[in-house]
Amino acid sequence: MTTTEPERTGPGEPRPAPGARRPPGQGLTWSLRGRGPEDVPVLADPGPPLGRPAGPATGRGVRVCVVDSGVERDHPLIGPLAGSWVVVKDAESGEITVEPTTTGDTCGHGTACAGIVRRTAPECEIHSVRVLGERFSGTGDVLMAGLRWAVEQGFDVINLSLSTTRTRFAQELHSLADSAYFARTVIVASAHNTPVESFPWRFASVISVGSHQEDDPELHLYNPDPPVEFFGPGQNVTVPWLGGRTIRTTGNSFATPYVAGLCARVLSAHPRMTAFQLKNALYLSAANVRHAPRPSTAAGDIRDDSEN
Repeated sequence: MTTTEPERTGPGEPRPAPGARRPPGQGLTWSLRGRGPEDVPVLADPGPPLGRPAGPATGRGVRVCVVDSGVERDHPLIGPLAGSWVVVKDAESGEITVEPTTTGDTCGHGTACAGIVRRTAPECEIHSVRVLGERFSGTGDVLMAGLRWAVEQGFDVINLSLSTTRTRFAQELHSLADSAYFARTVIVASAHNTPVESFPWRFASVISVGSHQEDDPELHLYNPDPPVEFFGPGQNVTVPWLGGRTIRTTGNSFATPYVAGLCARVLSAHPRMTAFQLKNALYLSAANVRHAPRPSTAAGDIRDDSEN
């Protein structure tokens, strides 16, 4: 699979391919010795005012990858997938490969997540990488392989409604999350449903999500008390499930694809935004963030209220 795409700049157009963002041969840059600002130009997108894109933003041109249990083929609430893969581990050699698949979903979880992404960003491309088996079974090395493959493909947004408590994977996951961050692949990761240490949602280079209990399905919140950064609708929500059905369920897993879909919508209108700009857009558009008016600098309008 090739990840090279033509660079397009308008709303609804795909984002620049990762290879187009860095001049050939530049490599890692630790300092600017012998070079100045004119040697490192950046074509930037200022992003939407108050975090909300102007005009219709439907996710068109944005590639979202759901790393999960697979996605049911042609579910009426999801439609066709742009691509579907499975991570396979050879029982004898232990070799892990990523292969195209038509097997769909093994337990329903990935279908639910993909459906929420579709509902939130109806015109985005949805890709699936299956790392879970039946009854939500999976291993850390298979999860790592699937996530690494997704990052290497240069997807714009990766929805990861999974985490691992195995600390032996933490350093590798941290490095992978940083690689995605600097390559402008946004990993939106679900916080654990219980107060335990797990990864990669704990890393600042990902967008971490928990769930809120508000009735508004279009509302997200910023968390002023970390480590989780944002809350989305994920409690008692209706989601697609196996057999073309829907169910009602609860969990941070289902708040995460809502935020991933929001990211896809913003990127469809502002394709050059970076991961930290996306975080800022989510922060500015959160329902609980109050925007204080700027103090006036006109003569006679400045006053000192420190003693009042």
